[in-house]
Amino acid sequence: MSGTAAVGAAVHETRQPDVRSGSRWRQAAVATTGTAVVVLVAVCGVAVWSAGSPLRAGALTGARSEWARVFTVSLSLAFVLFVVGLALIRAHPASVRAVAAIAVAIQVALLGAPLVLSTDAWSYWDYARIAAAHGANPYSAPPAAYPRDVAYPHMAGAWHRTTSVYGPAFTLASEPLALVARSSPAAAAWLYKALAAAAVLTAAGLAGYLARRKAFAIAFVGWNPLLAVDFAGGGHNDAWMSAIVLAALALAASGRRRLSAVAWAVAIFVKWVPLLLLPLHLLEQSALGRRVRYPALVAAILVGAAVASLAFGPHWLRAASPLAHLARHGSHFAVPRRIAFGLPPGVVLAATAVALVAGYAWLLRSAVRGRARLGLAAGMLLLASPYLVSWYTIWAVPLAAAEEDGAAQLLSLGLCAYLLRQGIRL
Repeated sequence: MSGTAAVGAAVHETRQPDVRSGSRWRQAAVATTGTAVVVLVAVCGVAVWSAGSPLRAGALTGARSEWARVFTVSLSLAFVLFVVGLALIRAHPASVRAVAAIAVAIQVALLGAPLVLSTDAWSYWDYARIAAAHGANPYSAPPAAYPRDVAYPHMAGAWHRTTSVYGPAFTLASEPLALVARSSPAAAAWLYKALAAAAVLTAAGLAGYLARRKAFAIAFVGWNPLLAVDFAGGGHNDAWMSAIVLAALALAASGRRRLSAVAWAVAIFVKWVPLLLLPLHLLEQSALGRRVRYPALVAAILVGAAVASLAFGPHWLRAASPLAHLARHGSHFAVPRRIAFGLPPGVVLAATAVALVAGYAWLLRSAVRGRARLGLAAGMLLLASPYLVSWYTIWAVPLAAAEEDGAAQLLSLGLCAYLLRQGIRL
C-alpha cells in the first residue's frame, strides 16, 4: 500500500466512528423529541381528567382554570417539539418503524381521557339513535323530537332542533355504534374516539405509503398533537373522510382504479369536502396518462345515492342546509372574519368566494399539467371558510404530507398553530 493510500485509509477509519456517532445522536434526538411530545399530550389528558376541568366536553370551555392553562401550555409546547421533530427528520433520515411507533403513542395518548372540548361525538350518537333506537329519520326528525333519549342531554343544545348535517354513509355506519354503546355516553364517546384515532393513524400510514420521505410523512400526520386532541380526544368524524380519501389515492397509485373510484364515492357520502378534491385528482390522472374509471365512479355514486334514498328518502339531500346556516353566522376563528377590516360581512364573503374560485381555477390548471395539489386545495378551502374549527385541519394535513407539497405543508402547519387555542382562554 502506498503512503497516500495508507493515510487515506487511516483517515477513513478515524472518521467512521464519528459518522456512526452522529447518526446515533440524530436518531436519539428524534426519539427524545417524539417521546417528549407523547408526554406532553399525556399531560393534556391529565388536565382533562382533573376535577372541575373546563376542558371536558359539555363543560364551560371558555372558563378560566389552572387546568386549562396546563392544557394550553402543554399542547403549545408539544406542537413546538412536533415542528422540531419534523425538522430533524427532514434533515436526517429516521427509522420509519420508530417514527410510526411514536405516532401511535401520540395518537392514542388521549383515548383514556374524557371527551375533550366538543360534544360532537354525542351528537353523532344522538342522530344514530334516532334511526337505530327510534326507527325514525335523522334527516327529517331533529333530536328535540326525542327529548327523553339518553343521548339528548349530552349533545350541544344548539343542535337540538337541527336535523343531521352528516353524510348518509357516516350515519349508516353510526347506527350499529349506537346499538353497541346502548345507553352509555362514555361508551359512545370512546367508540368514536377510538375510530377517529384509528383513522388518523391510517391516514398517517397511507401518507407514508404515498410519499418518498416516508418517515417525514408519517410524522407530519402522526406526531401532530392537535390531531391527537381533536380525534383521540374529541372523536370527530373528519378523520374518517380523510383516511378514505388517502385510501382512494393509494389505490389509484397501486393501479386499483375501480376500487379507488369506490373509495372516492364513499368519502363524498361521509362528508362533502372530497367533491372539491375529486376533479383535481381526475384531471391529474388524465394528464399523467392513467386511465380513469369513470363508469366505476358514476356507478359508485349512483349506488350510494340509491342506498341513502332507500334508508332516508330524499331528506338526506338537505344535510348541508344547516351547515350553510353556520357559514352565514361564521365562527370566531374563521380567517375572513379576522381580516375583515370592518367591512360588511356580505362584502367579505363575496371577496373570499372570488378569491377561492380564482385559486381553484389556478389549481385546475396545475392539475391539467399533471399536479393536483390536493393538500393546497384543502388548505385554501380552510382559509376561505366562514366557519373554521381546529379538527378541519385534517382535511389538509395528510394530503400535504402525501403529496410532499412544501407550500401545502407550510399552510397546514400554520393553520394548526393558529387553531391551537381555539375554545380555551388562559
